[in-house]
Amino acid sequence: MRSGSLIPTLLATALLVIPAQADKIDDIIASGKLRCAVVLDFKPMGSRDAQNKPFGFDVDYCNDLAKALGVKAEIVETPFPERIPALMSGRVDLGVASTSDTLERARTVGMSIPYFAFEMVVATNGKAGISSFETLKGKTVGAPAGTYEAIALEKQVKAWGVGEFRPYQTQADVYLALSQGQIDATVSPATSVQATIQSGKFPGITLAGKAPFDIDYVSLFASREEYGLINFLNLFINQQVRTGRYAELYKKWVGGEAPNLLVPGVYR
Repeated sequence: MRSGSLIPTLLATALLVIPAQADKIDDIIASGKLRCAVVLDFKPMGSRDAQNKPFGFDVDYCNDLAKALGVKAEIVETPFPERIPALMSGRVDLGVASTSDTLERARTVGMSIPYFAFEMVVATNGKAGISSFETLKGKTVGAPAGTYEAIALEKQVKAWGVGEFRPYQTQADVYLALSQGQIDATVSPATSVQATIQSGKFPGITLAGKAPFDIDYVSLFASREEYGLINFLNLFINQQVRTGRYAELYKKWVGGEAPNLLVPGVYR
């Protein structure tokens, strides 16, 4: 027998001894729980009630996702700057944390199709004479470090050449600084500003019009190499929309008609 004829047999034997590797979905199901990174100082997406129990749109979304996987949800409170590090360190399985789908983030983690969309507005303390985005020029502004609005706002301040941008650890820190007059204004999702004003927790904050930033489409995120999990997340979002659950959650936590998640010419 020629040695060449042994190659197929050797390859087949080698394949038999290569152990099958479980993917992240298998690991989650085997553990019986889904650990979601969720920002809990960002109403109406995530917060805590009087009993310190997490609630909000993202909390319900994680619960729905866990139910679809047949496991229990574990909400892991994760401030904005810690979302990606929490995943990379293994503290969470994925993020349901209002995370903008930037190309920079996609170099580190895998991003799903959009599951929510934010419109950006200007919030001020009413004492700085700010009535529109244009009147932010020369003012002191702030936003949570690493967020879509922080990146866009800091870039705008640099383009103006006057004023100051200050990054903060959490959204609550931004609203506290704004309420106390440490900054003059911030740019934040309309849903968050409306919920904050209604809560009365940070007195003096008012809405000063829309910000000329693109709609902030946000995604679920997981480890970049977990293709099976990312595909599952995409299908899950699709199911949430077409079953009406997305609209139901939006009405519950925000009110009104849910924004369209379709991007013309891209997501259909």
